Amino acid sequence: MNIGRELIIMAAAFVAGAINSVAGGGTLVSYPSLVWAGLDPIVANATSTAALWPGSLASVFGYRDNLRGSRRWMVRLAPSSFIGGAVGAVLLLLTPSKVFAGLVPWLILGATALRAANTPIAHGLQRVSQHRETRSWLAGAVVFQFFVAVYGGYFGAGIGIMMLAAFGLLGMTDIHQMNGLKALFAMGINGVAAAYFISRGAVHWPDALPMAVGATAGGYLGARLARRLGRRFVQVAIVVIGTTMGIYLLLR
Repeated sequence: MNIGRELIIMAAAFVAGAINSVAGGGTLVSYPSLVWAGLDPIVANATSTAALWPGSLASVFGYRDNLRGSRRWMVRLAPSSFIGGAVGAVLLLLTPSKVFAGLVPWLILGATALRAANTPIAHGLQRVSQHRETRSWLAGAVVFQFFVAVYGGYFGAGIGIMMLAAFGLLGMTDIHQMNGLKALFAMGINGVAAAYFISRGAVHWPDALPMAVGATAGGYLGARLARRLGRRFVQVAIVVIGTTMGIYLLLR
């Protein structure tokens, strides 16, 4: 075992766990670190998904009080989340590694652009949701959530803001409730995908285990530091990291 290599991977997972608990987008850090460590792109993505899952579980625990009274949204959106996550995971393992490696830089840059547009999107949804028609918007949100889950099972970076968009379409305004639901569905999407990756032997456990430790610690301790630095700092950091990683993988 290369101790230095594993410490770098664990540190990347710590940062990813902290980013996921505060804003989402941790895959933008964890995935490139595994590619840097020499893993096949698809194995790196599967390993990242499995390793970051405990951090998602910790986030749900942290938002447990905000999830009270959210049962109706869980019932409506959970099926499309789980099914979509499974579909995305299957599609990933059907994709040739070379093709996936070519897609990832664009996926990362697209997710980074979505993170950069977080505030304008949120403001736009607040205006749109005031004029929603309950049934049509609900159907649209369920379909949208399904495709978000497919993307989440396939790669996953940026699904947090996508899910917040779906919740906005349903007229939700309580950001804490929305973040709790986001954490819950992300845990479900990633959990289904991780279970499939594990069953197919696509997870590299020597890297996944130390990453899981780092991600869990990051989700618990890193979030406190991120809150002190401020949401604006986290937003800028994610955009800078995502852009750098995307360009690096594009030119690699």
